[in-house]
Amino acid sequence: AGDACYDEAGGPRRCIPDFVNAAFGKAVEASSTCGEAGPVRVCDAQGGCQVCDDTHSRRRFPPAFLTDLNNPANVTCWRSEPQPPPASSAAPPDNVSLTLSLGKKYELTYVSLQFCPRAVKPDSLAIYKSMDYGKTWQPWHFYSSQCRRVYGRPNRATITRANEQEALCTDASSASSRIAFSLLEGRPSAADFDYSPVLQDWVTATDIKVVFNRLSFPKDNDALLEEDDDDDLDDDDAFLDDLPKKDPVHGRVALAHKYAQVRHAQHAQHAKQAHHTSLPAADDADLDDDDEVSNILEATPESLSGASASASGTMSSASSPPASTSSSSAGAVAAGYAVSDLSVGGRCKCNGHASRCSASGGQLSCDCRHNTAGRECERCKPFHFDRPWARATAKDANECKACNCNGHARKCRFNMELWKLSGRVSGGVCLKCRHFTAGRHCHYCREGYYRDASKPITHRKACKPCDCHPIGASGKTCNQTSGQCPCKDGVTGTTCNRCARGYQQSRSHIAPCVRIPKVSVIQAEAAAVDEDEEEPTSEETASDRCGKCTASSKRLNLSKYCKRDYALMGEVVGREAVSGDWVQYTLAVHSVFKKARDSRLRRGSMSLWVRVSDLNCNCPRIHTGRSYLLLGQEHDGHAGHAARPGLTAGRHSAVIEWREEWHARMRRFQQRSKNCP
Repeated sequence: AGDACYDEAGGPRRCIPDFVNAAFGKAVEASSTCGEAGPVRVCDAQGGCQVCDDTHSRRRFPPAFLTDLNNPANVTCWRSEPQPPPASSAAPPDNVSLTLSLGKKYELTYVSLQFCPRAVKPDSLAIYKSMDYGKTWQPWHFYSSQCRRVYGRPNRATITRANEQEALCTDASSASSRIAFSLLEGRPSAADFDYSPVLQDWVTATDIKVVFNRLSFPKDNDALLEEDDDDDLDDDDAFLDDLPKKDPVHGRVALAHKYAQVRHAQHAQHAKQAHHTSLPAADDADLDDDDEVSNILEATPESLSGASASASGTMSSASSPPASTSSSSAGAVAAGYAVSDLSVGGRCKCNGHASRCSASGGQLSCDCRHNTAGRECERCKPFHFDRPWARATAKDANECKACNCNGHARKCRFNMELWKLSGRVSGGVCLKCRHFTAGRHCHYCREGYYRDASKPITHRKACKPCDCHPIGASGKTCNQTSGQCPCKDGVTGTTCNRCARGYQQSRSHIAPCVRIPKVSVIQAEAAAVDEDEEEPTSEETASDRCGKCTASSKRLNLSKYCKRDYALMGEVVGREAVSGDWVQYTLAVHSVFKKARDSRLRRGSMSLWVRVSDLNCNCPRIHTGRSYLLLGQEHDGHAGHAARPGLTAGRHSAVIEWREEWHARMRRFQQRSKNCP
């Protein structure tokens, strides 16, 4: 089978891992498990009880049963320690928790809790998620019959695009034995999930925690649970006297409810005294609470008084000290939390750049494609920074692209400003160009080298050393196209290694070639009419005409900055044809550090005009493919002329080859420019 991350033609496309139950087989940590401290009796909602003993294989209810194979024919359950009923609504919460670690970031769709058959369904519970492997937690959803009282939240609040990461609270008191939380249900941006970073973050989790806060919620008549047993007997008689005569049915229900509350509080107290002391055996002769309540409900209005007396007698005997541990624990029927299955549906988070996850180096990671890297394919792999990383969508796989360094660099970085200037085509900048190359794409030769026209720029030997003569040349930098070195007066040759015609070698390193002196007038006249003698070339007399070019010095200071009305950094990307006495360059302006108030200078492409005579004198010295800092007068010369729109550079302009560390210096100049004279 082909790679799901590429189409049949080899083009990249979005790919996602399979939808799985991310909880299956994973370990769950429970804060409370019955039987770990010794055998204990656990009961269900219908009064059925059994022994929980962690040391007995058939009586264990460990948290591992939550994520094992869910077989309806053989239901396995986790059970907590029995929880005493709350004395009032202000009683401390149970806070029994289940913590599931997924081992990696997942994008989840639902969280499901299946409660054990006949188990008591919790009244209040909360679901939390962590995105940093349990370091911090964020609420996902709350369930309670009393949302505002338990969690301080309204029941079923409205979700808008402004609060899509808000946890809701709903009532879970339905007939179903399952709670299923859908993460995207009711979220407005769910239909546009690919372009909603808020929801992408909302469904992402590494760990899930379920906290059971209330197994049951007490009614508002909390005072009944806080009174002494003797007072309860008197209250029952008073309660009977106050029953409305015209509504005997509601009266019976109220009495039964009150009676059950009192018995529940007594059982909790007895269970606390006898817990783990000895495990009671089941006694079929004991009267079940449900049977007693049924008897009260079946009583006639006329027999309510007798029922009250019977109940009072029963409660009196129950409140007396037990004769033995077994008899006292017979009524200690306390329920606990019981869950048969915890499932979490979702996909391994790979941001659309992988079709599967696998274990690597002891941890689960995405098998990244599209030149991406990381456990979630959340970044571009090295040397693939020509475009910014992005999550894959159905319309665009957003594949990371390799930087264009012409084979001369192994590292690069991404530059957002260049990415925008290129029309969102390329933003990579090559680092540490090798083979004597330089530039953003290692596309020209560094100082002291020139291009070998016989080899492509991708060749390892595309740049040759200038090899300028140490005495005859005035510098080590040669013309990058021709390789011509800058020669001293009277010196000629590509490498400045010989004296020009009419000059002879001297013994001075400063002036290695000097003019040949004229011996006599006759010889001078003969030389003047000698047909074989050539006129001095422009190259020979250029130094006499040019003079010293001080404005193009490599020094950069605040004085130069203050004396010019503009300062910018741009790359010379092309040279146009010569127009009369002028040469036109194409300048890509990257940064404007200074400009006049009425200036039209902007970032982008513009023309740069230089006189041919100034170029011949290297005033300024400009090479295509290099970046320069330009300081000058915007309206100097022919700047803004209809025939030559753009900027003009000449002897009075400062054109200095750009250095990356000058960004900070130019910012300082901007701050100090108010002190300029």
